Order: sequence, then C-alpha cells, then structure tokens
Amino acid sequence: MSTSHAPRALSLAAAVLTATVALYITLVAFGNITDFGTNQAFVQHVLAMDTTFKDDDLMWRAVTDKGLENAAYVAVIGWETLAALVLIAGTVLWFRRDDARARRLSTYGLLMLVLLFGAGFIGIGGEWFAMWQSKTWNGLDAATRVLVLTGVALVVVQLSPSDQEGQGAAARPSR
Repeated sequence: MSTSHAPRALSLAAAVLTATVALYITLVAFGNITDFGTNQAFVQHVLAMDTTFKDDDLMWRAVTDKGLENAAYVAVIGWETLAALVLIAGTVLWFRRDDARARRLSTYGLLMLVLLFGAGFIGIGGEWFAMWQSKTWNGLDAATRVLVLTGVALVVVQLSPSDQEGQGAAARPSR
C-alpha cells in the first residue's frame, strides 16, 4: 500500500472499530433496558457479595440496599446509553470523513467504556466487591474482552494520519 493511502486506511480502520464497539454497547444498553431484570440480578448479587467467600474482612463492603443496587444499575445503563450515542456519532463522522471530530468523539466514547469496564466492572466490581470470588456472578472475563476490544479501538483511533506523515525527514533529529 502506498503511503498516500495509509492515512485513509487508518481512518477506515478507526471507523470500523468504532462502529463495532458502538454496535456492541448499543445492543448491551438495549438489552439492559428491554430485559431489565436479567442484569439487575447480576448487579444486585455483585454488590451484595452474596456469592463470594464471605470473608468478614471484606463483607463490610457489601451493598444490600435494593434502592442503592437499582440506582447503580440504572447509572450503568445510562452510561452505556450515552457511550453508545457518542460512539454512533463518532462512527457517522468517520464515514463522513470528518476525521478530527470523529477522532475526538470516538475517543470520548471509548474512554467512557474504559471507565465502565476497566474501572467499574474490573476494578470496583472485581476487586472492591470481590466478584472474582464468585463462580455464579463473575463478569470479569466478559469485562476484560470488552476492555481489550475498546483498547484496541482506542489505539487505532489515536493513530493520527498527520502523526504518521510527521515521522518523515522533519521528525528525524538533526546531526
């Protein structure tokens, strides 16, 4: 591939990856809205820590108030929905070849998912609420898959064609 096509190929890769993550999180949010109870039970069990080893040194962290559990779940759905909308907008901008705005929106949407799946599900759910101890209500593998896909998309989105062009002679140190 010639170097003149490389920036467009990177933009196409960013568009496809952004669209893939947008589709995924849109379906997740849609499923959580239309089948509210399925993942509501997941959130409740993780927060209640009722399927962990029940170590007294950790159980003080458990949240068993149904109102707080439901508020956390609704917040997750709201975050997913907002991230989906941002990523859909980013995808549209990629295909319109408005790369600068597409990159910015895609970055925001992807970072929202890094926060949700990395900090939220892996960090808070996995470690703070000891989700890793549960054989029944353990979403760490799924969260890791989403985090990896999101991370790959984020790296590709950040590969700016202008950055690629700047690695020529002008970017080399002078002697």
